[in-house]
Amino acid sequence: MFRTNYPDARGESAVSETAQGRAAGDLSDLDRQNGVTLGRILGRGKVGQAEEGPDGKMRATVRIPEDELVYEPGVLVLPHGGELELELINDDKNTHCAVLPSNGDSQFIWLVNHSRGTATLHLDGPGYYWYGSRTGNDEGRGLTGAIVVQGDAPPEAKLDRPPQPQP
Repeated sequence: MFRTNYPDARGESAVSETAQGRAAGDLSDLDRQNGVTLGRILGRGKVGQAEEGPDGKMRATVRIPEDELVYEPGVLVLPHGGELELELINDDKNTHCAVLPSNGDSQFIWLVNHSRGTATLHLDGPGYYWYGSRTGNDEGRGLTGAIVVQGDAPPEAKLDRPPQPQP
């Protein structure tokens, strides 16, 4: 059973009355800026796939929809490590940015309202790479995303141990 009432240290409800009054699956009010939540759960948005071009470079587009404070898709999956050309589109009425990972360094793109920008990222190893908008309190209000690079670790990064089962 889905539990909606969690007591705090004083035994009182730690969940607001507004949140308790909602149906468990009704999240419609969370899809707008200044909704009933202070933050968002990463992964609530869509999952997207980067497309690999004939030149070996992967390409993808991520949008910030108007009044939603999310990256769409929220999770971008790359089939393997390599070079990613990422186009970011800000459809919102507010200015945002993107601080993006690239092989241990960060790239910054300023996105004024109704603008777009492109970043070329180098993500060689498999894993999760997080990014977000550090403008104002955008990250705290949910404007965060992840790039998931699939694949196996390169031979030089593997531990000297017996082969492990693969999913």
